[in-house]
Amino acid sequence: MTPAAGQAEVFVRYLDFYRETVLAKAGGLPEAELRSSRLPSGWTPLELLKHLRFVELRWLDWGFQGRAVDEPWGDRKDDRWHVGPAETLAELAAALRAQGVHTTAVITGNDLAGIGQPGPRWAGDDPATLERICFHLLQEYARHAGHLDIVAELAGGPIGE
Repeated sequence: MTPAAGQAEVFVRYLDFYRETVLAKAGGLPEAELRSSRLPSGWTPLELLKHLRFVELRWLDWGFQGRAVDEPWGDRKDDRWHVGPAETLAELAAALRAQGVHTTAVITGNDLAGIGQPGPRWAGDDPATLERICFHLLQEYARHAGHLDIVAELAGGPIGE
């Protein structure tokens, strides 16, 4: 692999890797497993995909860029992750990948030391730097990729990286 040109490219490459990892894991599961949970917490693989898309949206669009977002918590209903019955794996995967394209543009188009725009995302706290946001996104993806790996193994789906 070609060495990364800088820290921003490292973040982008890892986010792309984790995004595609969770999509591959979910894509290897039967439809019934995508919409059911094997865990006491009750989340489903489709809910996880939708959650990750909204995590990127909240941190980068709403937080760093300070853009108005109609439903920043659109992955939640009644205080838990939610996917509607008509939402499909293909639609959620496309939305996550599209968000990833935007994420890449934001990360590569800004200084990592840049500070997010003040706004409702920060609930009165100081906005985070883009570097801190990138680290948060990476840990979020890594943690959830591990969760999905366990679920996929329990469901007889793809395991490993």
